[in-house]
Amino acid sequence: MIEIRRSEERGHADFGWLDSRHTFSFGHYFDPNHMGFRTLRVVNDDRVVPGAGFGEHGHRDMEIISYVVDGALAHKDSLGNVETIGPGEVQVMTAGTGIRHSEFNGSASEGVRFLQMWVLPEREGLKPGYVQKRFGRADKLGRLALLVSRDGRDGSLPIHQDVALYAAVLTEGQAVRHAPAAGRHLWVQVVRGGVELNGTLLREGDGAAVSDEDAVTLTGLDTESEVLVYDLA
Repeated sequence: MIEIRRSEERGHADFGWLDSRHTFSFGHYFDPNHMGFRTLRVVNDDRVVPGAGFGEHGHRDMEIISYVVDGALAHKDSLGNVETIGPGEVQVMTAGTGIRHSEFNGSASEGVRFLQMWVLPEREGLKPGYVQKRFGRADKLGRLALLVSRDGRDGSLPIHQDVALYAAVLTEGQAVRHAPAAGRHLWVQVVRGGVELNGTLLREGDGAAVSDEDAVTLTGLDTESEVLVYDLA
């Protein structure tokens, strides 16, 4: 079974400095029919104008993943991390018992686009943590590269939940296949371009919940497309 969440159906918030599309309920956008999928709670597609950003604020008991698409995001947090996150870089924060952070676009001329994704942790009260890694285009071209996993296998970033996050960059006609283990579910999110998912067309911003499918095949439909795949318990 494949259920499509079209880009134009998402929630939308425009604060001038921030343009954000919400796949699931978030902030002022509430839809009881779209509260998340399995342990995936938030998928926000955020665009931040030059010289603006999220001031220092706090989180608790959430695994927060940021995936930068364009531009550069300056990060600071209460653990003492001061980092810049560029295109293809992935950041995982364990909010746990409490973490404060800020994310800022320091450029005077270029906007930032990044996907902010929240995953419910396996338990509350975890020790706060931060990890970051770059996965270049070559790492993802024509293959599903493992970005995040529970055990940090194959060079992926660790997360405190039974979830694996993959990314692929596909040229036109290029295809990748993923066969989830029995009883697992997938969330597919198109970052750029378009893909065909088991015969269904998905464009930028579209998402899809996949359950009870033996496998999915994703085929690139544009010169270059980018897609994220969550494998969830």
